[in-house]
Amino acid sequence: MESFYFQRFQDKWGVTMLFQLYFSFVKIGLFSFGGGYASLPLIQQYIVEEQGWITMKEFTDLVSISQMTPGPIAINSATFVGTKLGGIPGAVIATLGVVTPQTLLMLIFGYFLFTRKKKFESLEHFILTAKPAVVGLIAIAAISMIQDSIFTHGFFNRPEPIALITFFIGLILYFKKVDLIKLIGIGAFLGAFLSYFFPKLL
Repeated sequence: MESFYFQRFQDKWGVTMLFQLYFSFVKIGLFSFGGGYASLPLIQQYIVEEQGWITMKEFTDLVSISQMTPGPIAINSATFVGTKLGGIPGAVIATLGVVTPQTLLMLIFGYFLFTRKKKFESLEHFILTAKPAVVGLIAIAAISMIQDSIFTHGFFNRPEPIALITFFIGLILYFKKVDLIKLIGIGAFLGAFLSYFFPKLL
């Protein structure tokens, strides 16, 4: 089965695509400072906008699915995109790409921090100054996802009623400190319930 996927991957994209997939996620893994959510704007730029491997709607769905599955969102995204493009081999290649820079950097920093007992003051300053930029990038990705899921016809047009209702309910429950997995489950249930019993809202 795996050889079939690999053959299909080669026939459709060629060997060059393997490297392109790998290095695209290397860039995402290398510059995802600030945790999983910091990778969202990078995934949007490199995977959705530049490469066009997934649509904005698929990207929004991917974020939701990643919250309900174990593991960091960047790794889940790499596995999802790789699987979509080339089955199991594509998933392995993309996942290896996103974890390669993180693994190498942690080995290097771990060696100097714990073996050589050295401090990286310049690195601490870099992380401190990079945080505001990361927050801004995350906000941009969040706005794009809101537009794609709620204001599908543009911010100045009629929003999707069901999506808007579930959004505000989810927002309220989030501030009530409801568990994120339960929150996503409640949102999915509400969306299905309203779509089934109130189809005119669509």
